[in-house]
Amino acid sequence: MKARLGTLRARWATLAQREKVMVAAGIAVVALALVWMIFVGPALSTLRTAETQRRTLDSQLQRMAAMRTQAQAMQSQPRPNRDESLRQLEQSVKQRLGTTARVQVAGDRVTVTLAGTPADALAQWLAQSRAAAHTLPAEAHLVRNAAGTWEGNLVLALPRT
Repeated sequence: MKARLGTLRARWATLAQREKVMVAAGIAVVALALVWMIFVGPALSTLRTAETQRRTLDSQLQRMAAMRTQAQAMQSQPRPNRDESLRQLEQSVKQRLGTTARVQVAGDRVTVTLAGTPADALAQWLAQSRAAAHTLPAEAHLVRNAAGTWEGNLVLALPRT
């Protein structure tokens, strides 16, 4: 290592002043490029994307706060008993799904058979059944048909009392 350093010093001493300036300028350019690539470039990139990331995180935070509020509201509601849940579930099926759904009860499970149910009606019904009847989907075997409606079976679990 010392031998190489000595060789470099000897070579440096033999260079003309103009060559020394050019070598020093080259070293400075390489050093500046390294500093830019390692420190400044990544920091500027982060700075450019920070506002977009902040907006994304803010919207996620707002959605989570809304979901927390909804969960707290659901937890504060009294839990209906099995018979009340079943009555509310059957009523919501008649209101939201009409003749496109049939309900079959087996113990604490309810099977809802769908035939040509529109997607928006199904989504609204699932939200209503979760909120009002406190049912939870246990199984879903659904297929979208050529008309864009849903067919198949949904198995829901009634709340335990």
